Order: sequence, then C-alpha cells, then structure tokens
Amino acid sequence: MTAWTPEDQSLLSETYSLVLTAGASDHPGVEIGMVVVDGELYVRAYRGVRSRWYQAAREHGHGTIRLGAVLRDVALTTEGLEPPTALDAAFRTKYGPVADALVASPQARAATIRIDPAPVPAP
Repeated sequence: MTAWTPEDQSLLSETYSLVLTAGASDHPGVEIGMVVVDGELYVRAYRGVRSRWYQAAREHGHGTIRLGAVLRDVALTTEGLEPPTALDAAFRTKYGPVADALVASPQARAATIRIDPAPVPAP
C-alpha cells in the first residue's frame, strides 16, 4: 500500500468532497464526502453495499479521485477492512448532522471503502 503525502493529506482534509470514479470508466463519477483518519482516506456509501458506485469500486478495485483540478489514480479497498474506531467521529466532526447517514446506519458502515494512492509502476 502506498501512503498519502502530507500535502495530499492536507488537501483531502481541507476539501469538503471528492469525485470518485471506479475502474477505467469515462463516466463522470460520484461526488462523496470523505475523511482522513490516521493518514488513510475513507468514504462510505450511505445506501450500503448495494449502491451502484460501491459495487463498481468492489468489482474494479481501482479508479480515480478528483478534488477540483487535482486528479489521482487510486486503489479501492472494500474487502477485509477494519475501519479505525475514530472513523465515525471523523465523519461527524467534518460533516456535522449530515454525517448521520454515513455513521448511524449499519448499511453505510458495511459500505466503507479505503482509498489509497495507486502504486507507482516499477521502471
């Protein structure tokens, strides 16, 4: 797993949402809220694991994120995750009452995705 740089972590923490596109698709992606906990980036599908974009993330395991003009290739992890205990609190701190859809329902918790920078190919 590749780690986010301190600059990327700062950008991710200060930005309200990102646009996630799973796979190599040219569709516009989905805008979602995200949080950084212990240097790792997380998103959740409030509609749960049946959400179309969660299913695409699970199927492909990679994609891109866009924050304004910044575009990054990413790895998407959905299986075997043990989200940090501070994840719910991080969503509540960042999004206030709006976060309840992401932290209060078991469906959303089950649809947690960790997003990592894509590994750089060896030369």
